[in-house]
Amino acid sequence: MPQYKKEITSWKSGGGKTVTFIVTKDCQLACKYCYLVGKNSKERMPWEIAKQAIDYILSRENEFKEESVIWDFIGGEPFLEIELIDRICDYIKVEMFSHNHHWFNSYRFSFSTNGINYHEDKVQRFIEKNRKHLSVGITIDGTEIKHDLNRIYKISGKGSYQDVAHNIPLWLKQFPEAATKVTISSADIPYIKESVLHLYSLGIHEVNINCVFEDVWKEGDDLLFEDQLIQLADAIIEKGYYNDYACSFFSEFVGKSLDCVLQNQNWCGAGKMLAVDAAGNFYPCTRFAQYSLRNKKAWIIGNVYDGIDENKLRPFLTLDRCTQSTQECIDCEVAGGCAWCQGENYDAADTPTIYQRSTAICKMHKARVHANNYYWNKLHFKLNLEGMDDVNKSLQTV
Repeated sequence: MPQYKKEITSWKSGGGKTVTFIVTKDCQLACKYCYLVGKNSKERMPWEIAKQAIDYILSRENEFKEESVIWDFIGGEPFLEIELIDRICDYIKVEMFSHNHHWFNSYRFSFSTNGINYHEDKVQRFIEKNRKHLSVGITIDGTEIKHDLNRIYKISGKGSYQDVAHNIPLWLKQFPEAATKVTISSADIPYIKESVLHLYSLGIHEVNINCVFEDVWKEGDDLLFEDQLIQLADAIIEKGYYNDYACSFFSEFVGKSLDCVLQNQNWCGAGKMLAVDAAGNFYPCTRFAQYSLRNKKAWIIGNVYDGIDENKLRPFLTLDRCTQSTQECIDCEVAGGCAWCQGENYDAADTPTIYQRSTAICKMHKARVHANNYYWNKLHFKLNLEGMDDVNKSLQTV
């Protein structure tokens, strides 16, 4: 039987602690759907702040008991600060070794980059030095039309596709199993099918896609979305892409009803993660930093000088699906796979609370469920037919 389902799992089965350094709030691009509303070229992380954050975390091994760690670097565009990142990573490795820390040799350095300066010598030297412990994702949105619709240079307004696509072969040569992340907003729905197939043609075998969580959707977007996914499903099945390629829009888990007692975990990891910015402030996730928020004040849970205030973190530890959902969401028959972002919940809420779930993507999720059911029904039917053909052929040879 063909391998029609590729398992998409995080490193160490999601058991690692994610520590995120917001090394810069600057970026070459001004993506139209970007949730970072406060990007600027002034706020860059000083070395001393990074060092103090590392010292704080590594000196509290009993408090950070996760079996592994993901040292995550974001911006803006993190590779704009590659010299600082290189120094940070060298220091982390030395300190984990010298302390005989349980994270030594059980860590990853993780990056999500726009890919524009990926080819530069200083970036490549860093990659070569750390490749065995490195995860790098380049964001390319699909075809040139779709990509350039949103991912434009902040000064010229020019699309960035050509500059990013130029670096994809090098990236895939170094990280053959790497995945890309595609974002869908209202304006680019008509390009979903051809964009996923285009990314496959570039050699990218895993395409992770999500709709923006913000309330940007227009009347009828869900119908257009469903139609694009059905067209994509037809292409994947008819051309056999399911054997070697994956698209996160299609999953057997999506659209299942959920028991609020047995499957009540929080979708989002905010509170289990830790982020630090240029001022040395700690956050439960980068989406709670001020540059990520449109309507609310930053949710700071401590800093590198005074440590983490557990009282400010405690609300995140009690979050689950039922405590933040309406009864309609709890009773929803297709709730499986319906995602949310804790930071967007907080930013969109009527009051400064994390216990009010934003439902802006409700119709989009239901459209995805319809298309997902279509995909799996059609795939199983095809595989069953192929299985019967194999049986008939074997009988004919008897």
